[in-house]
This record gives sequence, structure tokens and C-alpha cells, in this order.
Amino acid sequence: MATKKPIVFKFIAYALGLLSVAAGIPKIMQMPQELGFLNSIGLTGIAVSALGIIQLAGGVLLFWPRFRLTGASLAALALVVSSAAIFASGDTTFGLISLCPLVLAIIVIYSELGKSGLDSA
Repeated sequence: MATKKPIVFKFIAYALGLLSVAAGIPKIMQMPQELGFLNSIGLTGIAVSALGIIQLAGGVLLFWPRFRLTGASLAALALVVSSAAIFASGDTTFGLISLCPLVLAIIVIYSELGKSGLDSA
């Protein structure tokens, strides 16, 4: 008998999707705050836009169950880069807070891996 995932995993995926879309758009649009912030770790304008595209794609893919693992993985990649930039700027408190969405992405990844049977033991 197939078991259904608790609704909490869907909620986490949707919330992470919205967050990723909202964070990716300013990077693609090359907002001055995003450029200045990510330039501090050596990312050029093109790299910031690429990061935004990755984050936006991850966010959009999180809404479709079939592509949720890919979306969460892309979102996690973008969140790692953003968190690294925050820590590099010296803001440890905000850096620790920025790890929360990354933890949510990891939860979604493990949830999806368990669903697809890729973690067979």
C-alpha cells in the first residue's frame, strides 16, 4: 500500500519555491543591492544573473512534484552561494538565519529521495 507524504513536505516545498522565485528575480534584474552584495565574493554581473536564473528555475520546479528534487537541488545550490556571501560580509547572525532555507531545501531533497527509492538500503 502506497503511503502519502505528509502535507508538511508539500508546504515546505511550496514555501521554498516562493522564496526562491522571490530571491531569484532581483538577481536576474541585477538590482544594485544584489550586485553589490554578491560582488563582495567575486561574482560578476553575469554570474549574479546566472545565479538568479538557477534560483528562479529551482523555485519554479519546486511546484511540480515530478521535478521537485531537481528544483530543491537548484535552490540549495543558490542558497549555498548566497549564504557564503552573507558570511563573507561578516554578518554571522544573518548568515546563520540564511541557513534556515538551506535546511528546508535539504529536507525536501531527502524527502524526494525517499519517495523515489534512491536511498534504498
